[in-house]
Amino acid sequence: MDREALARRNQRLAEERHQPSAKQRLRNGALRLIAKAPNAPQRAKSNRLLIIRPDHLGDMLLTTPAIQAIKRGRPELSIHVLCGPWCAELLANYEEVDRALTLPFPGFGRGGPRGGNSWLLALQSAGKLRRIGYDSAIIMRPDHWWGALVAKLAGISQRIGYDQPGVAPFLTDSRRLEHQHVVEQNLRLAEMLTAPPSSESIGLGFPLHDDDRGFIDQRLAAWKIAGDKPLICIHAGSGAASKLWTCEKWATVADTVAREFEAAVVLTGTSGEAGIVNDIAVRMKSGAGIIAGATSLGQLAALYRRSLAVLGPDSGAMHIAAAVGAPTVTLFGPADPIEFAPWGDRGRHVVVTSDIGCRPCRILEWRDDELENHPCVREITVEQALGAARGVLGQKSTHYQGIGEG
Repeated sequence: MDREALARRNQRLAEERHQPSAKQRLRNGALRLIAKAPNAPQRAKSNRLLIIRPDHLGDMLLTTPAIQAIKRGRPELSIHVLCGPWCAELLANYEEVDRALTLPFPGFGRGGPRGGNSWLLALQSAGKLRRIGYDSAIIMRPDHWWGALVAKLAGISQRIGYDQPGVAPFLTDSRRLEHQHVVEQNLRLAEMLTAPPSSESIGLGFPLHDDDRGFIDQRLAAWKIAGDKPLICIHAGSGAASKLWTCEKWATVADTVAREFEAAVVLTGTSGEAGIVNDIAVRMKSGAGIIAGATSLGQLAALYRRSLAVLGPDSGAMHIAAAVGAPTVTLFGPADPIEFAPWGDRGRHVVVTSDIGCRPCRILEWRDDELENHPCVREITVEQALGAARGVLGQKSTHYQGIGEG
């Protein structure tokens, strides 16, 4: 099948997948009926706000500007976040979050079974939340019907979210979803509780700690990387196979930037991405430091803050890099960069894509289709990635001189 025919085929399949299935239509009908049930008895006013965000690290990090805006505008509120256990470590870094409640959200665990009775879990979770007591809840993920259902069952009187199927019936305050960056989407929901923040105050940050900086200094010293040595990080892993580039291309890019910028290269990743990291390392000629599954989020952030740039596919790691001020080059395929690109100056955070006609399909997992039929990231050339890297690395003096600050 030629490239244009493949793109047309993928567009057709994506359109079909984005249409609600018979099962989803039946479920949405059941949700509309449940939404008509009387509200559970409300507790006395608590000044507690519950933010429901089931997603992974990148999406949660992009929620923090909204959390901070609410705390600035409504300091009397106690902000609790209902999140997956994978986000608890991230939220511990933000003083605006008064409490993180963890829950293995149905359908969001990676690498594990997707079964279980989500309806029973909703009832159990709502009971626990009802005992704590909340005045308001924001369902930050636009299509998260399960979170909206739980908020209703928990007797939370004000329920804020986007007017999406399955979600809207449970909401007391809703907004129309617009095609914009997720940071802006989250802030639009936050504005239903507080005044909109000024554009100058909308920033994405990740607090750094001295012990994390010290850990990275020790690790770099063990690799004999001097404190004044330029450093470039590559995080080649991602949560979906369709987002991955080839290890051979990453090795070529790593060797080239190491040579051209006289830089040390460090390959980062999770423990589950060690195979990818090692494959890149053995293909490289210049050598690299490897940290795969050996850092906390704070330590990874400290490493990225020390770097001239961080390169990788669309993943939470790229958002962490942007949050600590490191320039980024991000390879995008199925996800939409208008919504999910690293937040910040587009001159410092460059997105690279192929021009295949089916991108972005907004479908990250094609379980019943061959990966070879979805080449949007693999089509990106070494020359494209290097051109973007050279562009952001040309700004190296501004960032590098400030690595000891903040």
